[in-house]
Amino acid sequence: MKGAARTFGAITITNALPAGIGCAAGIALPVDVEVTLRPGRSGKGPRITGVDGSGSPVVDESVRAGLARYHPGPGVVASVSVRSEIPAARGLKSSSAVSTALILAVARASGVEPPPLEVARLAADVGRRAGISATGALDDALAGLEPGFVVTDNRQDAVLRRASIDPTWGVLLYIPPEAHPPSPRLVGAFSHERGAAERAGQAALNGDWTKAMRINTELVERTMGYSYRSIRERLERRGAIASGVSGLGPTLAVIAPTARLPQLAELLPKDGAEHRRVPFHRSSPTGGERP
Repeated sequence: MKGAARTFGAITITNALPAGIGCAAGIALPVDVEVTLRPGRSGKGPRITGVDGSGSPVVDESVRAGLARYHPGPGVVASVSVRSEIPAARGLKSSSAVSTALILAVARASGVEPPPLEVARLAADVGRRAGISATGALDDALAGLEPGFVVTDNRQDAVLRRASIDPTWGVLLYIPPEAHPPSPRLVGAFSHERGAAERAGQAALNGDWTKAMRINTELVERTMGYSYRSIRERLERRGAIASGVSGLGPTLAVIAPTARLPQLAELLPKDGAEHRRVPFHRSSPTGGERP
């Protein structure tokens, strides 16, 4: 039995770490996975094999979570292939995208087509159990499955708001080479920013994405030590709608009309960081287009 899935990375509007309210939007950086299930030795637990990026804790935990929900029983061998275009540990939701893609592929290999929110909640639980996300990052997982802005309460694994994205908007990414640490290590550092995070979350709930991104970025810059303010101000003077640190960084994400992205890219530092222009993703998990 075989199953395949494609899910996507995302950018942060508000980070859920300080106050539990997260907001993210999916971008067209895909993860593609294939899973083959076959019978193994009776009486043994599931065994996971694979190539092309498989074998990490998040891969193993995601496959096991998918098998427990959609293909329970002993003696299953899962062969896994993972191909990702998302830079790892740069704030672009690579772990959430890998997890959701694997869970969805296991479900499809088992003849099941689960709803996106179910898959996202399973991935959030994987993130917490694997120690890669303090909150589970439901917003990140769901944003990689559904188009548009997604606002969630990650303390309750609940969706608070969904909103469409202007079809003329795109994203510019400034991606330094340094990786960020796992979020569980930073819970204490972010605990002092709860008030600012609550204001950012309320702005997201109100649909004021620019304000939400600005407040969130200021608190992340204070906590993580990033110095992007002058870059952000320069970008916004030249037509960016909003800009800010994605996740825990170090990526800086810029939202702007797609036609302006090439000019805005010229304003980014020429320091060896990677620059990418990407659209927001607009595909459902089953491939249908949504507004």
